Amino acid sequence: MSEWWTYTLSDFLLFSPRVYYRLLELHNHALWPAHLLTIAAGVMIIYAIIRPSIQLTRFVLAALGVIWIWVAFAFFWERYATINWAAVYVAPVFVLQGVMLLATAAFGPVTSGQRETRFIRLSAAALFALILFAYPLIAPTMDRPWSAAEVFGIAPDPTVLATLAALAVAPIPLRWLLLVIPLAWTTIATFTLLTMEAPDVWIPPAFAIVAIIISLLRNK
Repeated sequence: MSEWWTYTLSDFLLFSPRVYYRLLELHNHALWPAHLLTIAAGVMIIYAIIRPSIQLTRFVLAALGVIWIWVAFAFFWERYATINWAAVYVAPVFVLQGVMLLATAAFGPVTSGQRETRFIRLSAAALFALILFAYPLIAPTMDRPWSAAEVFGIAPDPTVLATLAALAVAPIPLRWLLLVIPLAWTTIATFTLLTMEAPDVWIPPAFAIVAIIISLLRNK
């Protein structure tokens, strides 16, 4: 038996990078044209971040809640679990996040959001827009096929990162509680990319750090 110190991170990976990106291709093919709906929802969320109100904030939380539950079943339960047994345990966590977002939208205290400065709101909106429109470009940039692009509301990573951007300025008392699961998944996603030796491994943590900075500046 090999000594434990001879193992590398890639030795613990349950699938090859080729298998993972092929899974993303199949996932995109199966769900198209749902991508158009999730992108449209993302555009509406950007507008709500820039022009906040109690009603629009509740819409953002509700939309994100539905999307998290959708990703839990469509990606983790139906797709990712075929190559990674741990996905069946991640799916309920995504459902939990979705339920918390929906509960906050329906029953949680929400303010108008007018206290935040325009700079903070625009920063969060710009971060969300970057994730919404630029994240899918990572695939062709990294010499992967367009069909393997990761899209908000379809794939987990851009969904989680966009949620961090939206929650960074969400005028709700439970904002930090709702950030726990997205930050935890960002950590997992980063280690997965690191294990796959993906060159874009720095992108999820970079987006998450910017979202945290915006959220901290909002409290100033």
